[in-house]
Amino acid sequence: MSTAIYSHPDCSLHEMGDWHPETPARLQAIEDQLILARLDGLVERRGGDPAAEAAILRNHSRGVLDLVRENLPAAGEHYPLDGDTLLCKHSYQAALRAAGLALAATDDVIAGSVDNAFCAIRPPGHHARPAEPMGFCLFNNVAIAARHALDVHGLERVAIVDFDVHHGNGTDESFRDDPRVLMASFFQHPFYPYTEPTPVTATSVNIPVPAYSGGDVVRKLVQEHWLPALHAHRPQMIFISAGFDAHKEDDLGGMALVEADYAWMTHQLMEVARQHASGRIVSCLEGGYNLSALGRSVAAHVKVLADLD
Repeated sequence: MSTAIYSHPDCSLHEMGDWHPETPARLQAIEDQLILARLDGLVERRGGDPAAEAAILRNHSRGVLDLVRENLPAAGEHYPLDGDTLLCKHSYQAALRAAGLALAATDDVIAGSVDNAFCAIRPPGHHARPAEPMGFCLFNNVAIAARHALDVHGLERVAIVDFDVHHGNGTDESFRDDPRVLMASFFQHPFYPYTEPTPVTATSVNIPVPAYSGGDVVRKLVQEHWLPALHAHRPQMIFISAGFDAHKEDDLGGMALVEADYAWMTHQLMEVARQHASGRIVSCLEGGYNLSALGRSVAAHVKVLADLD
């Protein structure tokens, strides 16, 4: 498979204080593990321009964009949007770049210049609601990219698969009434953001799981719930909200996945993509806060995307 990794130094400019777990060091941890796994020279590196305002506004209200852009503090200071989502001087620049990299990956995968992509981007996005940033997230990168595929490229059906420990409430809200989009996820429950799971429907397969759930639980729900729904939807492209905070070493979550579980899920999604989407996958980084576990899990994920496992 032809796999590209999309990233840019701008994504490391956003910071929320030394105490905050969503740190620029996350991207360096990923880079280090890609080198240790000897993947660095086997996958292509690509960049992308910052997202235009019009692309953000396909998924978010003008108020969200203005809230971030107009409240940037002076260098060295922070502006709190909520208790754990803060802006620094460069947050708007970083958020536009993160969304722009997801858009560039979408363009390239649809054009066929790469088969699939992993976007090593931050700030993350899946909690960002259409009218509200929250939960470490400013703009919803995956939702923006999915809307781009649908509204700009004219795809008729896409799937968004979210394997973060937290429910992707912003993504769920963005597409709840859109029959073109299937969202499939698992998430620890009850847990942040404390949303109640939506019923399983033809376009919503969001499965709550209890704390301490491990790979056996997740693999069963993927086989029994995700895969039948994905095959029935026949997505022309798959987007992944790739959160790695369900890893057993991640203290911000309470689940017990390991690298092999992320690799297995990636294999299942690649097979769906081969059957229905010409192999087209764009995966975007979400959570993952134990730096070692994050780096190892991303390396396992990318290795499968690149068919190098």
